[in-house]
Parts: sequence; structure tokens; C-alpha cells
Amino acid sequence: MRQPRLLSRLFPRNHCRGLQQHAVSNDLKSPPPKAKQWDPWKSPFTWVVAFIPIFTFGLGTWQVRRLSWKNDVVRQAEQELEKEPIVLPDHIDLASLSPYRQIVTQGSWLHVYSLFLGPRKYGSTNGYHLLTPLARKSPTSPQASTILVNRGFVSDMTALAVEMDASRFSQRLGEDGIIEIRGMISPPFVPSLFTPENNPEKGEWIWTDIPALVERSGGQDEDVQGVLVDVTFEGGPGDASALIGGGKPVGRHPSVVFRNQHASYALTWYSLSLGTSILLVHLLRRKPPTALRKF
Repeated sequence: MRQPRLLSRLFPRNHCRGLQQHAVSNDLKSPPPKAKQWDPWKSPFTWVVAFIPIFTFGLGTWQVRRLSWKNDVVRQAEQELEKEPIVLPDHIDLASLSPYRQIVTQGSWLHVYSLFLGPRKYGSTNGYHLLTPLARKSPTSPQASTILVNRGFVSDMTALAVEMDASRFSQRLGEDGIIEIRGMISPPFVPSLFTPENNPEKGEWIWTDIPALVERSGGQDEDVQGVLVDVTFEGGPGDASALIGGGKPVGRHPSVVFRNQHASYALTWYSLSLGTSILLVHLLRRKPPTALRKF
């Protein structure tokens, strides 16, 4: 095909052919484009997955330490429970008393300050815990303080009878006048975020708020100390049923009760740490996405 005259003058045929050959040779000499490198660490998701095993492993280790601490607390409480009961002094040094320490003391009930903690259940029976202050003053101990006593579980029907006339209830039990009680120092209750609030104005007490109970029981006017004693009961299920049916309180069994699930918590965190570690290794070893492999 002949070039137009004007083009042939400007671009001779030999010159055009040389330009074409030079372009082809340059294309052959230029290196191919480099493929993009797949770097999983550039993804925020990889950093999140890498952080989870470290975080959960730390939580598991923390739970192991909590388990060791809780076992020490249980061991100390069991040692206190195995000691011989002590007679409470007139004025009690609160710092010297340990939870679960068994005690013996005497006094008379202040029925006017009786209240119910609950609701509670004993087996399949609904009811409450009956709490009554014990005034320990006597001719032989005129300076003895008043303490709080959890007398034990009573059924709904018994609670109604106590509300109607607490003093008659104690007379029926043979607990009028000076009595002797045996029990143990109650461990402190630590409310959680889900524990309902007490409502003293309505007479609703869900948990043992010691400072509030001291004020409710007469405070300084009655020389009440912030000591809560749980009356103990060592009978069997049949004996407990007989007491409940007879309208009598059933005390607490003298044993150490602690919520201790730190071992299961540690196992859960360590398992999660292992699982996410495997996920991280799989994420780092996987092939790049298809879109990058085509480059």
C-alpha cells in the first residue's frame, strides 16, 4: 500500500520501519511487571486475631492464680471451723474474729427488731431466714454488747406467725428469757452487680448489709456491734423437715461453702487461646486472594 505523498515526504518508509522495529525491541527488553506481595499483617483482622490468644492466655493465668488464692481461703476457713468453740467476750474485737469460727454466747432476743432475709428456699420449701438481735447484757455481764443472730430458715407460714407476735413465737420455742446459742461467725456477703437492693423502708432485706442491719437493730442505743452469728444445725434432712413442719428455725450446717469455679474458667480461657492461635496460624499460611494471584 502506497503512502500519501505528504506522509512519504515527512516519514520515509525506511524510517517508519525502523521505528517499529525499535519499539518491538524495547518491548522485548523491558522486564515483566512484578506481582503484588500478599502481606496478611496489613489487615486489621489479622492483628485482632493475633491479640486474642495473648489476651485469653493472660486471663487463664489470672484464673489459675485466683484458684490458688481461693484454695488457701477455703483451707483457712476449714481450719477455723475445726477449732473448739470460743465464748464471746463482753466487747468483741472484730479484727480478732475470723469467718467460720465457732462460738458460744448467752443473751435474750430483742424481738422488736426481728426481720426476715429473703426469700430463701430450703429444699423445696419456700421461706425466709429469721434474723434477731441478741442482747447479751446481764447482771454478771453488764457491759456485754448486742450482736446479730441469723436463727435459721423458717417457712412462709412460720414467718407470718413471727410477724404477728415474735415474742409468743419464741415462748412457744422455749427461747424466752436468757438462752444460750451455738453458732459460727458468718462470712461476709459481697453483693454482685445482679444482687437486688435492700429496701428497709418496706421491710425487704435480700442480703446481709451489716452496717444497715446494725442501725436497723438499734445501733448505739442498743450497743449493737457489727457481728453476725449463724446458728448451726448438725441434724439430717429428716430432722430439718421435722423442725420446719413444727414451725421452728433450721440453722446453718457447719461447713465451708465457697463458690469456686476458677478451674473451669481457666480451662475455658486456655481453650479459647489455643483455638484462636490455630486460627492465626491458618490465617498466616493461607494463599493470597484470587484477585492478587492474577497479577
